[in-house]
Amino acid sequence: MSDRPAHLDRCDDVGRAWLERSVALVEADARRSADTHLLVYPLPPEWGVQLYLKDESTHPTGSLKHRLARSLFLHALCSGWIREGGTVVEASSGSTAVSEAYFARMLGLPFVAVMPASTSPEKIALIEFHGGRCHLVADPGTVYDEARRIAAETGGHYLDQFTHAERATDWRGNNNIAESVFEQLSAEQNPVPEWVVVGAGTGGTSATIGRYLRYRRLPTRLAVVDPEGSAFFPGWRDGDPAAVGRPSRIEGIGRPRVEPSFVPTIVDRMFCVPDAASLAAMRHLEKVTGRRAGGSTGTNLWGPSSWSPSWSPRGAPAAWSRCSATAASGTPGPTTPTTGSRPRAWTWHRTPRCWSTSPRPAAGP
Repeated sequence: MSDRPAHLDRCDDVGRAWLERSVALVEADARRSADTHLLVYPLPPEWGVQLYLKDESTHPTGSLKHRLARSLFLHALCSGWIREGGTVVEASSGSTAVSEAYFARMLGLPFVAVMPASTSPEKIALIEFHGGRCHLVADPGTVYDEARRIAAETGGHYLDQFTHAERATDWRGNNNIAESVFEQLSAEQNPVPEWVVVGAGTGGTSATIGRYLRYRRLPTRLAVVDPEGSAFFPGWRDGDPAAVGRPSRIEGIGRPRVEPSFVPTIVDRMFCVPDAASLAAMRHLEKVTGRRAGGSTGTNLWGPSSWSPSWSPRGAPAAWSRCSATAASGTPGPTTPTTGSRPRAWTWHRTPRCWSTSPRPAAGP
């Protein structure tokens, strides 16, 4: 017979009590933060298109990544990976690290963001403002392994947004971004989006939206826009998860590798967007709305505005086929006649994703 015990009790009442308090704090933050606004975007009425801007910058840490950070912390807490006093580590030089520093400080936990030495001083200052510490590395490709090393040495936890983003968020609902937008569109003229257009950073947002659409049995299709040089588009196009690219010049989206959270099988269309087009669309957005946004918002705006006429119902020219000229020049472009079908509506949300609503073509090209 084995002398190993047949019964083992690892109950930790103190740790469980801390967990319950921590989850309550994170959930309370969600309740205090009213849902972000869905704003009407101005377009000529003769286009027959409605546009809405979902302004994610109104989150406490200023971006969509506040949702992701909240989900990552809840996922790690409820999985038993984060414990009282443990160090939390992330490989991020962007808005995710800012939001994660916010939640770590809320729970009284040390937070370390591993980032390239080229990270802007402004972003470093934001992370430090929320109580985080920045660990800089010379080679951007080493951030993942360095984050794992620091977590192991400190006995902490590496959140690993690029792996866990697609599973940390409840894609069935629970007030995720998809459910939020559909609820806000429910009283609109066109409440069911035809196309949802998003950018990919971790791939978590596109995974959440794509799964939600299928789970709710909605006719909406999913398109993903990717900045030039990023690995997501060639990886999706060629069916190659090992595809490589270069670090993106558009903050928040695009990666030099296809991240584990990117789920290519639920993406219906992809677009590779030139960086110059992203910045031009960003500037045009500020001109027509008075709202400042980042380059990733421009990427999302450029995507649907550059769709070919074959995307429109019955193959007729669509209003968005002319919007690309508008975004590129920053000046009003020519108006394209409507197709005679029911009005189309696009919606996209700021920093850094884009939504689109319109009648779906009977058949794609």
